Amino acid sequence: MTKFRAACIQNTATRDIPANIDWVCARIDEAVAGGADLVALAETVALMEPVNEQIPAATFSEADDAGLQAFRAKAAQHRVSILVGSQLILENEKIYNRSFLLDKSGDICARYNKLHMFDIELANGESYRESDAIASGDKAVTVKSDCGTLGLSICYDLRFPALYSALARAGAEVITIPAAFTQTTGKAHWHTLVRARAIETGCYILAPNQCGHHVDKRYSWGHSLIVDPWGDILADAGPEPGVIFADIDLSRVAAVRSRIPNLANERDFTLEQH
Repeated sequence: MTKFRAACIQNTATRDIPANIDWVCARIDEAVAGGADLVALAETVALMEPVNEQIPAATFSEADDAGLQAFRAKAAQHRVSILVGSQLILENEKIYNRSFLLDKSGDICARYNKLHMFDIELANGESYRESDAIASGDKAVTVKSDCGTLGLSICYDLRFPALYSALARAGAEVITIPAAFTQTTGKAHWHTLVRARAIETGCYILAPNQCGHHVDKRYSWGHSLIVDPWGDILADAGPEPGVIFADIDLSRVAAVRSRIPNLANERDFTLEQH
């Protein structure tokens, strides 16, 4: 399809995995009722566990992950493509923050392990050490789908523009950025960074984010975004849970890139230091 309807689901995940799954599945039904052909879910959509030591006990293989299996069933039920923003997946004694693209049969047609780990200390005392519990991926991923060629990324990847240039040069027309951006960093940078990635790549961006108070002191910014290749915001979810929609026309990608052909004009260079 060169034209389709996209939806992003914004949720507030907690430690209650079954409740998280049920809420998101109901929103998938809502998105499909609203005409969505592609439904994008947020990062760690079925679990928010801010305590690294407690993550292993709540992490499962793909075959045993209740959220992944529920979302696969929904894709097959509705004949809709679903971007499972990410689930924490146990594989070969490592835990990965893994994104999945599900086709209309509920089959997994692409997997992406988050490349960049969120290891930071903020000035207000907030500290995050994702790499203490999660193994980083080592591959960028694009996938051809019924909704064009998608480039996959997750949350903190957003701050590394070289990844997005690589995805665009590899043919991505739509880039997904599922996230659980914190309130502190989201308020400061979320809109600017998401729009910048759209402008730099000439891609549509689907950026479903988590929102609100999860557990303990963990809060997410919300404001899930759908942005067009010119950087215009087509939909913004605001601070509350819910579903947003936008109509996508992939012909806009080529049109925008022809107006500002930065991808074609990019040059290799050497760095001279004095």
